[in-house]
Amino acid sequence: MNLCEQCGYHLKMSSSDRIELSIDPGTWEPMDEDMVSLDPIEFHSEEEPYKNRVDSYQRKTGLTEAVQTGIGQLDGINVAIAVMDFQFMGGSIGSVVGEKFTRLIEYATKEFLPLIIVCASGGARMQEGSLSLMQIAKISSALYDYQSNKKLFYVPILTSPTTGGVTASFGMLGDIIIAEPNAYIAFAGKRVIEQTLNKTVPDGSQAVEYLFQKGLFDLIVPRNPLKSVLSELFQLHTFFPLNQN
Repeated sequence: MNLCEQCGYHLKMSSSDRIELSIDPGTWEPMDEDMVSLDPIEFHSEEEPYKNRVDSYQRKTGLTEAVQTGIGQLDGINVAIAVMDFQFMGGSIGSVVGEKFTRLIEYATKEFLPLIIVCASGGARMQEGSLSLMQIAKISSALYDYQSNKKLFYVPILTSPTTGGVTASFGMLGDIIIAEPNAYIAFAGKRVIEQTLNKTVPDGSQAVEYLFQKGLFDLIVPRNPLKSVLSELFQLHTFFPLNQN
């Protein structure tokens, strides 16, 4: 679970480990695994070309992109789940990440499945320019149909760090928003705010516990009971295990 045994501190976790933690063994069915980023705006970089950078992260992480999406069972309940991976370019949202999210949400809408998105991201991907920002609108639009028109149930899980365009969109659009303890949740980072506004950001003002007091989300749930909490929430919203008579 990537928890400190002494103090319970929540360490960062890969998307594959999270899927293993949340989804019943043998039920995970990934979607759109073969979708990869091109270089749509021919991003110019002094250091290394964008395409090479994506290739190196693919080799380093074993993933094709910064999010894994798919269908699985959680305590026997069919769910659609997307898990972002901060190790892949800081979990940034490019065209592929946006498309994978949107296809998952559309599938969940069609099949009437509850939806979980585990957020861990620095926000929109700089190397794809305004196309990255358009993904945020696209995902939110798909969620609008899922939540408002079909009245289905979406739970985002905010992990450390959740920032930028994710906080500004689907991270905060959940029916019930869950955060992990000690997570860093923000729109702009402390340094950027201080440089832009010439004001000091108080320590701890972007920590989960402080933001929870301000009403930014509904629950702070440690990793150990997370699966059973999700299972209970889904059953309260009339999603039941397949193996029940």
